[in-house]
Amino acid sequence: MVTCYLRYVIDPYRLAEFEHYAKLWIPLVERFDGDHHGYFLPHEGANNIAYALFSFESLAAYERYREQSATDEDCMAAYRYADETRCIVSCERSFMRPVFE
Repeated sequence: MVTCYLRYVIDPYRLAEFEHYAKLWIPLVERFDGDHHGYFLPHEGANNIAYALFSFESLAAYERYREQSATDEDCMAAYRYADETRCIVSCERSFMRPVFE
């Protein structure tokens, strides 16, 4: 299993738009056999940092998701929404493997 950890710098004045964007992506990741662990929006502390975590069976499964989502109409609409609202300033992506008991 591989977990994608996303750190977003967001426009704090467009938090509602970012939350809408987040809600678009949760079912989209799951449509491509990923397990979405949620988005985490600012509450206390920095008002412009948000996170998301989702997992795939393997890095190869994640790569298939990336390829398929690049041509999926709903995914492209979600990307366009972020571009149009400019709610995301930047994004960093890291991959981690979970450790369980």
